[in-house]
Amino acid sequence: MPRSQRRTPRRTRWARALCALAVSCLALVAPTAGAHADSASSAVQHITVDADGTGRTFDGIGAISGGGGTSRLLVDYPEPERSRILDYLFKPGYGASLQILKVEIGADTNSSNGAEPSHMRTRDKVDCNRGYEWWLMKEALKRNPDMRFYGLEWGAPSWFDGGFWSDDNVDYLMRWLGCANTHGLDIDYLGGWNEKGWDAAWYGKLKAALVAHGHKDVKVVAADSAGWQVATDMKNDPAFDAATDVVGIHYPCSAVHCSSSQDALSLDKPLFASESGWNNYLTGASRLAAEMNHEYVDSRITAFINWPAAYAWYPTVQMQGSGLLQANEPWTGHYDLGPTLWTIAQTAQFTHPGWRYVDSASGYLDGGGTYVTLRSPGDRPAYTTVFETTGATSPQQVDLAATGRLPHGALHRWTTTVESKNPADWFVRGANVPTNATGGHDVTLPPGTVTTLTTMPGGKGDAAGRAPAAGTQSLPYREDFDGYATDATPRYLSDMEGAFQVAPCAAGGSGKCLRQTITKKPTQWSRVPSPLTLVGDARWSDYTVSAKTRIDHSGTASLLGRVVNQVNNVGPGKVNTWQGYYLDLADSGTWTLKVLAPDKTTHVLATGSLPSGAADSWHRLRLGFAGDEITATIDGTQVAHVTDDSYDHGQVGLGLDSYTTSEFDDLEVTPAR
Repeated sequence: MPRSQRRTPRRTRWARALCALAVSCLALVAPTAGAHADSASSAVQHITVDADGTGRTFDGIGAISGGGGTSRLLVDYPEPERSRILDYLFKPGYGASLQILKVEIGADTNSSNGAEPSHMRTRDKVDCNRGYEWWLMKEALKRNPDMRFYGLEWGAPSWFDGGFWSDDNVDYLMRWLGCANTHGLDIDYLGGWNEKGWDAAWYGKLKAALVAHGHKDVKVVAADSAGWQVATDMKNDPAFDAATDVVGIHYPCSAVHCSSSQDALSLDKPLFASESGWNNYLTGASRLAAEMNHEYVDSRITAFINWPAAYAWYPTVQMQGSGLLQANEPWTGHYDLGPTLWTIAQTAQFTHPGWRYVDSASGYLDGGGTYVTLRSPGDRPAYTTVFETTGATSPQQVDLAATGRLPHGALHRWTTTVESKNPADWFVRGANVPTNATGGHDVTLPPGTVTTLTTMPGGKGDAAGRAPAAGTQSLPYREDFDGYATDATPRYLSDMEGAFQVAPCAAGGSGKCLRQTITKKPTQWSRVPSPLTLVGDARWSDYTVSAKTRIDHSGTASLLGRVVNQVNNVGPGKVNTWQGYYLDLADSGTWTLKVLAPDKTTHVLATGSLPSGAADSWHRLRLGFAGDEITATIDGTQVAHVTDDSYDHGQVGLGLDSYTTSEFDDLEVTPAR
């Protein structure tokens, strides 16, 4: 049914470690699949799909654009490749066929893999056009008019009185929903603070504001954190219970089992894996297949939302390879698919939110693995059964039979071999499975596969074979920022902290420049200490990078080269930094050439001072790399020539040591001579 006609009731990454603890501590709903893994036999397992069988309502399969810039490079892709990638994510019956898109509500601060722009940087001004999440949601809706949308905050702007759990934040979210409406987008779900706990009273204020502002159909999700304690708190707090519509848990599964609790089940609310997955697009299909089925069989979880939708960020940023596909090479248009996307398709192409699970036809395979069955509503329901055999060691025989008003003819069969690197083994349409002499359907399930038997049609897009070849971004690369609208984010630049946007140059400059616009530290989710943006190909090796900079009154500006990797330091007082070379220039005129080395320590390679201070005037910084020789130049004068073999390749970046409106211009990367 089209959206217009339906009633819409509308990471720290330590979560996996917590969910492993939760498995041993929380009440479990059913025995683990491992209990069956050693009992494989040649006996046929009979499964009956009852047309009147009961089960929880299915809420959908989705993915996340967020946790910081995970979709940043997708928006810069050329056509037609960008549309093909979007089709693979969102177009029904084509690829992943996602049914839920969860997006970050940006706050100009790092939330794992970058910083996304805020719609409201000050109390008195709203800008509904910042960032690319609006664009992505509209593209998703264009492909699937029934797409469900879910908003969540990781960080927050600095202007809130009372911190994150404040009335100011409730107003901030109401303004974000208003922006969504101006873009023609209806939001179905709204959460609180990603993986930072919860404030029960605040959720009550949020629910009241939604009703008062005409958003009563938006469902409130609590609490987007690991573990099921939030469900216990709801059970013990009637006001908190009344304010929330969905229990949303992060990473509830180990490799072989998903946790739950009796308190969660007793609430009679939908239970979501509101962030789960976190698997590599090429190698994560096996675990993903197990999780998606186990979440219902073990825990009665009715929605699975994968982090992230796409690996569309630079490989110098952490958690490389996560997602349903790779799309981080916009200069060539190259993208890559893997079995993880097709594992999602095995369920999402053959179901719709609003279907119901059939509990009596969902469970554990005798020889290892699980199966779930879903049926559509109505007098002539369709049905789908998804089998995963990641826990099996040998083929299994199954007889699947339908009763009552369910269809009794041949079933469509689709299979993905989850560990295969061969695209010919992904989402393979097999011969239709005919009815046998007793009215059932005989199927052999090989180990290490996901197999779908369904009355529904499906399809496999063909664009993958037309993806351009991968290739290094060509040099020279030049960006003078003059061709962009004011406030735009320039092509290929990916902010890690703060917001680097195009603006008219300050005194002494000409045309437009790149200005860092955030002047006060936001409420942070991650630990990137100060504004930083990255650009370019991490495979660049010998080159010269230069840029002009103007330090606004005080602070230090940095030009980065041969940036290779994010260092996610864990522990009190630790910060996230990037390994590579830095040429720093302070407002006093002091300069430093340093390297954040492979051992995660900083080594000063050279230092000195300019004849006068560097504040409020333009200076050109230049770094040259040729083998292990590194030169630093300021205003045309070479100030250092050193040798260091820490890194022989990497991209470039621009940074500041504080939240100032300092500027950069005429960024250029040329091949070494």
